[in-house]
Amino acid sequence: MEPVLHGVQALQSPLAGSVVTLGAFDGVHRGHQTLIRVAADAARDRKVPAIGFTFHPHPAKVLAPHRAPPLLMALSERTQTMLGYGLDAVVVQPFDAAFAEVSADAFVADYLVAPLQPQQVVVGFNFAYGKGRAGNLEHLRACGQRWGFEVHVVEPVQQGEVVCSSTAIRRHLEAGDISAAEQLMGRCHALTGVVVKGDQRGRTLGFPTANVASEAELLPKVGVYATRVQIEGEQAWRPSVSNIGRRPTFDGAHVTVEVHLLDFEQDLYGKRLRVQLVHRLRDEQRFDGLPAIQAQLTRDVASARARLAS
Repeated sequence: MEPVLHGVQALQSPLAGSVVTLGAFDGVHRGHQTLIRVAADAARDRKVPAIGFTFHPHPAKVLAPHRAPPLLMALSERTQTMLGYGLDAVVVQPFDAAFAEVSADAFVADYLVAPLQPQQVVVGFNFAYGKGRAGNLEHLRACGQRWGFEVHVVEPVQQGEVVCSSTAIRRHLEAGDISAAEQLMGRCHALTGVVVKGDQRGRTLGFPTANVASEAELLPKVGVYATRVQIEGEQAWRPSVSNIGRRPTFDGAHVTVEVHLLDFEQDLYGKRLRVQLVHRLRDEQRFDGLPAIQAQLTRDVASARARLAS
């Protein structure tokens, strides 16, 4: 079985049994991790695969595009992170207008029971499914009695008094509160993307940067961050300082992600990077002339080194 299946139809034959956890999983935060851990533990006990079942695009983009949230992670990042927390495979169900019309009964029968033969289904306290979100926990439990699977409901997971949710994480990132987002995610937030050609001003300043085309829809509040970078094909995380913003000194029109790797001089064009946000150092600002920029960048590098070493 492939680790990532694009729709249940990608299965060559129905499974002999499984434990399935369902959800959007955007951000794969502590609440999502609990779902995955419960499913993985139950699957090991039963000696069947642990399967994550998620949707792409996000259902809100089809049902209410004007209210759809900007996603924290690209699909590839989401599935790999889910697998990393203990799943054997992730089913990515295409969500389109036709799928939105599938009834709650048909979803369970045709998308869960027939292909995956679940022995247990693990869901969050607020999970709903099927046309008009008609499928609720009561309906799912009734389906379990009919088709022979257990239903395990995971209650809200909190950090302090805050419930872990993708919405709360978005709010923290938009405010630049990286630490609060990290608490809810259980790890540093990361941006992933390929290095593309920029205007190469950083090189003339003595601080060459990699211009990362972020795959996530949501970028944190503009500013300068102490970061770590993982280069495609490497295991190590390299220290870096990153600017997320419009570069007001140069009248930039678009928000960009520029990463300066410390003590590193190799060409990164075309490489895929993961940029882990460790600490927000300062707001983005406009400077009067190149010497002022260079002086501030020197201070930023020193601050980033100190933060990353602590």
